[in-house]
Amino acid sequence: MAKPLRRIGSRRNGRIRSRKNARKVPKGIIHIQAGFRNTIVSITDGQGRVISWSSAGTCGFRGPRRGTAFAAQTAARDAIRTVVDQGMRRAKVMIKGPGLGRDAALRAIRRSGIRLSFVRDITPMPHNGCRPPKKRRI
Repeated sequence: MAKPLRRIGSRRNGRIRSRKNARKVPKGIIHIQAGFRNTIVSITDGQGRVISWSSAGTCGFRGPRRGTAFAAQTAARDAIRTVVDQGMRRAKVMIKGPGLGRDAALRAIRRSGIRLSFVRDITPMPHNGCRPPKKRRI
């Protein structure tokens, strides 16, 4: 007679744990994407898997207030709160975009107690860019 298959992690053998608190992440990368209309902060581990994220829109800011420095600061504080609970102590910061939230989000990260190994600006810059439109003839 064949043995019945045991399911790992099923309710019967009582091995259910919350996924969010199970992972301990000592080091990570903080990505700040600061546009003119919104600021998105996502925090990843070393391999690039997203642990936590937040944006000015998800923090309750709507319309023109979403692009402000205060909204970016609130979004950064909201994203960092969860990873500090998971044990993150050190981080690298990658900032992309020309928006108002660049400095404010970085200030919020520094105040949170996470040690920053480096801060890098990865804003895409054109190396000669697109071809301009033809001259107007009147």
